[in-house]
Amino acid sequence: MIRHGHLLVLMMALLSSLLPFNAVAAEPDPEVARLGQRLQAIDTDPQRNAFAAYERLQARQAVQALQAAKRKQRPLALQIAKIRIDAAEIASRTEASRAELQRLEIERGELLVEASQRDAERARAEAERLRVEAQIRDEETARLREAVETESRSRAEAEGLLDTVAGSETEKLRLAREREAELARREAELTAGGPVEPAPKPKPKPKPKPGSKPKPKPSRR
Repeated sequence: MIRHGHLLVLMMALLSSLLPFNAVAAEPDPEVARLGQRLQAIDTDPQRNAFAAYERLQARQAVQALQAAKRKQRPLALQIAKIRIDAAEIASRTEASRAELQRLEIERGELLVEASQRDAERARAEAERLRVEAQIRDEETARLREAVETESRSRAEAEGLLDTVAGSETEKLRLAREREAELARREAELTAGGPVEPAPKPKPKPKPKPGSKPKPKPSRR
C-alpha cells in the first residue's frame, strides 16, 4: 500500500510538472507571428512575389529557426530572422522597382520609335503634297503659256487676214475708181467729139518726216 501510494504521488507530481511546460509550448510566439505576417505579405503581393526568391527563402528559414530555437538561442535567432525579413522586403521592392523601370524604359523606347515613324510618315506625306502642288503649278504654268502662245498666233493670223482683206478692198476700190474715171473720160470724148486727156492721177500726200512738226495753216481774217 505504501509503495502504491508513493508511486501515485510521484506520478501526480510528474504530471503537474509537465502541464505548465506543455501549456507554454502550445502558446503561439508573437514575434514569430509578426515576422511570418511580413513574409506572407511579400508572398501575396503580386508586384513583389515574383522577385527576391533567394532572400525570401532565407527569411523563411530564419523564421523556422526562431520558432525552433531554445531560450538561450532565441535573442540571436530573433535578430537574424528580423534581418532576413528586412532583406527580403528591401530586395523584393528593389527588384520590383527595377523591373518597373525597365518596363517603362521599353515602353518609352517603343513610344519614341512610334513617334519617329509618325514624324517620318508626316514628313513623307508633306513632301508628297508639296511635290504634287509643284507639279500642278508647273502644269498650270505650261497650260497658260500654251494658251498665251495660241492666242498670240491666232491674233497674228487674224491681223494678217485683216491686212490682206483691207489690201484687197483697197485695190478693188482703186480699180473701181480708175474704171469710173475711164468711163467718164470716154463719155466726155463722145460729148466733145474728140479725145480728152485722161485726168491726172492724184499724187499721194508726202508723209511727214519723223520729228518734224506740221506747219500751221494761215488763219483767214
